[in-house]
Amino acid sequence: MKQEDEELDLNDQDQQELYEHYRIAVDKGQSLVRIDKFLVNRIEGISRSRIQAAADADSILVNDKAVKSSYQVKPLDIISIVLPQPPRVFELLAENIPIDIIYEDEHVAMVNKKPGMVVHPGHGNYTGTLVNALIWHFKDLPGYASGELRPGLVHRIDKNTSGILLVAKNEIALNKLAKQFFNHTVDRRYHALVWGDMPEDEGTIIGNIGRSQKDRKKMDVYTDETQGKHAITHWKVLERFAYVNLIECKLETGRTHQIRAHFEHIGHPLFNDDTYSGDKILKGTTFPKYKQFVENCFALCPRTALHAKSLAFDHPATKKRMVFDSDIPDDMKAIIEKWRGYVKGRG
Repeated sequence: MKQEDEELDLNDQDQQELYEHYRIAVDKGQSLVRIDKFLVNRIEGISRSRIQAAADADSILVNDKAVKSSYQVKPLDIISIVLPQPPRVFELLAENIPIDIIYEDEHVAMVNKKPGMVVHPGHGNYTGTLVNALIWHFKDLPGYASGELRPGLVHRIDKNTSGILLVAKNEIALNKLAKQFFNHTVDRRYHALVWGDMPEDEGTIIGNIGRSQKDRKKMDVYTDETQGKHAITHWKVLERFAYVNLIECKLETGRTHQIRAHFEHIGHPLFNDDTYSGDKILKGTTFPKYKQFVENCFALCPRTALHAKSLAFDHPATKKRMVFDSDIPDDMKAIIEKWRGYVKGRG
């Protein structure tokens, strides 16, 4: 048995897909047995109901075809299963924290997260998170009041990143959305301000991403394919401001700190990203007025200039394509306007 997507560190995330994938080759001497019973015995710590929910969402494939939980496993079958990965956390408390929910129905909710809010409780952040707020918001729904259900996250964004976040409200929706993230059919686009003038109008960054061996809070890009996980970021320039560019990023994969690590790797760190060298004046002049201008920009947006702008997915119940967009928050708007003014002032 191979676990394709290992358990994630909850304390230091940017954008990250929250699912696990198992691929199992059945022995040639295997006797006939229901697949839900077979998988309970093969995957550690999993319940039969969780497997059945995955089957109902067509997330269990045998020889590349979706099967139900009653399927009889046969010798030499190749089983693939995608599961939403519930983070291992402490007790989740409901907290009455204001959040911006831009869409909600009985299956999903779409949240526009403010910068500075941690998504999920973890070490050092036991309360005040988006999940705590969602539990309060859902508290009157069946299952949530009893604690049986909790908000289903299939991806997340970093504390200092703002923007769109998709939440599943029931087990079936969670499984179906996890499958979409695994199959890369979800369209995610981010806006970011990066240092330097990009040499082209658009391009693609390909490079495996893995934990840095020198700094455990960072991710590094590896050219050795045996290190890290495959990662692809497509980008295009939206606006040029001489020494910084406003860009749009489309994620093909969702690795930890993918955008931040990829752009540092190509020499264009995100503006004011203190983890990836973007909190220094990397491009421009030596004039004192310019230095003061950049420092004023840092003060206006005291975080990484990264916003999860839009997200598109197939609704888990209706199968209709849903597209959501969010406004860039005021702090990023402010520095973008300052850079526009700077370029205009230079003539």
